[in-house]
Amino acid sequence: MSPIMLELLWRSTWETLLMTGASGLISLLAGLPLGLALVITDRGGIAENLWINRVLGAVINAFRSVPFIILLVALIPVTRLIVGTSLGTNAAIVPLAIAATPYYARIAEVSLREVDRGLIEAARAMGGNRWTIIREVLVPEALPGIVSGFTVTLVTLVGASAMAGAIGAGGLGDLAIRYGYQRFETGVMIAVVAVLIVMVCGIQWLGDRITARLDHRA
Repeated sequence: MSPIMLELLWRSTWETLLMTGASGLISLLAGLPLGLALVITDRGGIAENLWINRVLGAVINAFRSVPFIILLVALIPVTRLIVGTSLGTNAAIVPLAIAATPYYARIAEVSLREVDRGLIEAARAMGGNRWTIIREVLVPEALPGIVSGFTVTLVTLVGASAMAGAIGAGGLGDLAIRYGYQRFETGVMIAVVAVLIVMVCGIQWLGDRITARLDHRA
């Protein structure tokens, strides 16, 4: 591979890491509260409100049901409004974050629902209010699952960011399409696939190590 292609590969790798990291962080900051809201407003929750629960669940399901490539195109006006353009790495972060947030919200919801109800009732009996129960019981007890789910979300975002390259988002997907596919450079395609595999394996390994450290049951 030529020095120019190596430079393009490094730049594309950085762009993919940037898209994945930024959209992943947004999905964590937005998706975890959504997951909490789904759990605490459900029947028997510490802030039961079935109307809010059903509406919130319907909105999350609606976004999750749209294939990412369609969502990517449909959100072009929103992306232009937020970042001023629909092309490039920064522009891709918007649809990636919007797609990942409801996905992660459902994953976080599953982890939060697995928290022992007895611990929640014990906190209630000791006079703990809603915020205390969330801060001291729900989130700490569900933390291994929350981190594990976030790892899965990041891995999914790596693949989605590569797909975003199909419409000029930059990153490894764009490199693979423009050079590996359109110019029939097999070496570039193989290099991109190799980097993506290493990236996914690295994210999964790190996530597994953090989850193991947080899991007090291990």
